[in-house]
Amino acid sequence: MAIADYPVISADSHITEHPDTYSKYIDTKWRDKAPKMIDGGDKGDLFVIDGMPRPIAMGLVAAAGKPAEELTESGVRFEELHRGGWDPAARIGEQDQDGVAAEVIYPTVGMMLCNHPDFDYKKACFDAYNRWIAEYCESNPARLLGCGQTAMRSPAEGIADFQAIKALGLRGVMMPGEPAEEDYDSEIYNPLWEAAIDMDLPLSFHILTMKNAHTRGPRINTFLSIIRGNQDIMGTLIFGGVFERYPELKIVCVEADAGWIPHYMYRMDHAYKRHRNWLAPGTTLSKMPSEYFAENIYSTFQDDWVAFRMANDMNWRHLMWANDFPHSDSTWPWSQDMLAQHTQQLSAEQRHAILCGNVADLYNIDLSTLQAAV
Repeated sequence: MAIADYPVISADSHITEHPDTYSKYIDTKWRDKAPKMIDGGDKGDLFVIDGMPRPIAMGLVAAAGKPAEELTESGVRFEELHRGGWDPAARIGEQDQDGVAAEVIYPTVGMMLCNHPDFDYKKACFDAYNRWIAEYCESNPARLLGCGQTAMRSPAEGIADFQAIKALGLRGVMMPGEPAEEDYDSEIYNPLWEAAIDMDLPLSFHILTMKNAHTRGPRINTFLSIIRGNQDIMGTLIFGGVFERYPELKIVCVEADAGWIPHYMYRMDHAYKRHRNWLAPGTTLSKMPSEYFAENIYSTFQDDWVAFRMANDMNWRHLMWANDFPHSDSTWPWSQDMLAQHTQQLSAEQRHAILCGNVADLYNIDLSTLQAAV
């Protein structure tokens, strides 16, 4: 049962790249090295990426709705996956089942490609993906909102990528965690931020698109460390003075949860009060770090009860719920039941903002057109 009389929008969902996503759409000079799917025998179908030692097993990339005891990384075939991952017509029905009217869509294999060491290779792959996802979303542009990718070989090329992504009708840009040149707090990126503002393109940093430090303990402990890479980037932009220089810049922190934000803002303020001499020479902040976070950073989350409970301790106008379909961490197909429980203490205004209004405002979604399309 739907919990609202307005369209619920997922601010972070994913596709499952079709076996020919890259080989069919990539520049011909790269076709022989394009990411491809192979039969891995007992390991199931695998996406193999030239230059990366570990192939991507299909087991968890489209395991939404499976009970925990059935989750397995390997041994799964492509045809067993949610068809909506690569078939937009099938996807509409799958998201209808979860009560999701529209969604901002990110890649899956493309997340791992962000960590590829060869920036020329990434550039070719991301250009191919952008063409593929634009075609995918064209089938229902009111409900399917794609984000393009850029390799960030240079600020100038990044701007050109923004322009190409915008021309394809895509709604935002998924940034790699680590650019080829200096880090994102460098002033060489000033023209890039200016271009994003001028084009009204939200820039996203998604989990798993940056190299995280080694995690101790059993593998399950790595799940808890995933958000650290996003926190580092947000801190880099804030303490590096990027938002001081560009107060209109919109950055999205994607799939890193949000319940930690109030403490993180408090901790940033504490660091600034006690250790502001550690800022880079010449960097000045006219506001407290927490203010930049509240004003410039949007955050997506799915199953994060704490985020809803702590909404009043952060800028809830920048909180955006997501169902992460079809990944294994998705709340599909029980999102409506979960939201009915998790949003109980919110006001009607807050509930509408977090489930619909905030993402609609950020990505310029026409809600009347969307409601007519559902």
